[in-house]
Amino acid sequence: MDPRTQLLIRYAGAFAPDVAASASGSFVETIDGRRLLDFTAGQICATIGHNHPRVVAAIEEACRSVLHLNAWTLSEPVLALAERLLATMPEPLNRAMFLSTGGEAVEAAVRMAKLASGAFEVASLTRSWHGLTAGAAALTLAGGARHGYGPNTPDTFALPAPYAYPCPIRHCAGECDCTCLDAGFDLLDQASVGAAAAVVAEPVLSAGGIIVPPPGYFLRLLDLCRQRGMVLILDECQTGLGRLGAMYGFEIYRVVPDFVVLSKTLGGGVPISAVITSADLEETTYQRGFVHVTSHISDPMPAAAALAVLDVVVEEGLAAQARARGDYLLARLRELQERHEVIGDVRGMGLLCGIELVADRDSRSPVNEVGTAFTNECERCGLSINLVRGRAGGAANCVRMAPPLTITQDDIDLAVTIMDDALTTVTDRVLYST
Repeated sequence: MDPRTQLLIRYAGAFAPDVAASASGSFVETIDGRRLLDFTAGQICATIGHNHPRVVAAIEEACRSVLHLNAWTLSEPVLALAERLLATMPEPLNRAMFLSTGGEAVEAAVRMAKLASGAFEVASLTRSWHGLTAGAAALTLAGGARHGYGPNTPDTFALPAPYAYPCPIRHCAGECDCTCLDAGFDLLDQASVGAAAAVVAEPVLSAGGIIVPPPGYFLRLLDLCRQRGMVLILDECQTGLGRLGAMYGFEIYRVVPDFVVLSKTLGGGVPISAVITSADLEETTYQRGFVHVTSHISDPMPAAAALAVLDVVVEEGLAAQARARGDYLLARLRELQERHEVIGDVRGMGLLCGIELVADRDSRSPVNEVGTAFTNECERCGLSINLVRGRAGGAANCVRMAPPLTITQDDIDLAVTIMDDALTTVTDRVLYST
């Protein structure tokens, strides 16, 4: 471990032991010459692979023209990105704003929803992740990120996640039937003071353990919102731009939300986020004095990079490719499940997949020590994967995979081979050693 790591504030446990020297496509090379297959696309941001030539060229051009401007001064990359991005959206989603991070964009969408409605109560799903700035953190219920920091922003509510392994309300047996959603809104109605403004949700709950809502879930959610005059904000930071096998997750569930939030997958490794909404909501908030100015709002360089990412995803049909590659990855993971009893569940959509590690398949109780040892062994053998805390504050028991959309079938086979060997090594050492 480089001793200079001691100079850094640790922000989510210990740092990885390897120091990166370069990255290209689906691989990261370390300073000592090791090559790691990156099965998390960096921080789920390298959508079209690390250092894609189109993204590099766009950044280089921005460096020669303009990197940063006053918040009220627009540039050609920002205008072009708005035009092209909104062309991928259904009506009435035809207004966009560009910020830096997903948490920041969630904050902006929630502020707009509150201002437009005059209400202030906001709900999110348990096991969800929407960021760690104050307002977004109050809506984040995954990863143990709430404990120890004092009170969160008030008037936020939790709805049970559509998780069937096991069901949060102990109703479903293996397949969610949306009863948890109706039960959650019953609780919301009892706790509300009559000022319900919005629900924020992810099409697939990523950091909470790759939870895939059942068909019809978001149609029901939208209906329950409409009954109460609430808007629906879909956080597509980890799911947008083709990752789930469609351009956006809301397309798969056949709903059109009031707001769409994008970030990670949009920038190709460059920090940029977007809030997308309707002309009516934009006009309402504008007339009511909406203010959300940040240092890097509408910056030209990130917009240029995002435009390159968008063009590559569309031109190369990467959403369809993610669907095919994701089906293949899930099939290979189910083969692993047949050989390894510790894999309790395999789930995912497109190229956002996960395996849940359990002590035994009857109790479904998590095994934290296996998850940590497994990811460490994979790293040692040349595969970078991500362990997430499926239960807030509890065991880290779900292995999350989100490789670049450009991943090859051969690279998937390599990853599965490494996972197979690592599971054998780790389970023999941790579970069966005497």
